[in-house]
Amino acid sequence: MRTVAALALAGILAGCATPPESGSVYNSYQTMNEQVVRMGTVESVRNVTIASPESGVGTMSGAALGGLAGSEAGGGKGAIATGLIGAVAGGLIGQRVERNASNRAGFEITVKLDSGELRAVTQPADEMFRPGERVRLLSNGYNTRVTH
Repeated sequence: MRTVAALALAGILAGCATPPESGSVYNSYQTMNEQVVRMGTVESVRNVTIASPESGVGTMSGAALGGLAGSEAGGGKGAIATGLIGAVAGGLIGQRVERNASNRAGFEITVKLDSGELRAVTQPADEMFRPGERVRLLSNGYNTRVTH
């Protein structure tokens, strides 16, 4: 029974894997689309945290594991009570783990365009930018990224 539960949990977690977000990574639907390119100079860079919405996988996984562990700890009718307590505690712990794991480092990059306009773009902190650097802003009308 434990093996089946562990395999089911592994399958759920694997199905929730997402591709990395980055200023340098394009999803397949973003290819072969024209983008507007604007040139500018970095005015400032500020460290930010990018929080992804919680999927509920951490809560469900924690509850399943906590309930399984709790039911193994109790005996007889106590197994039900300890299973429920384990499920609640595991769900809360799983939710906190997912929340912390989904937060990523990011930059808020303020760019002064050659036209004189200021633009701020927030993106993952996978490429370093410094004030005074020349950069490109690539925009498809929905998303904008800053690149060198």
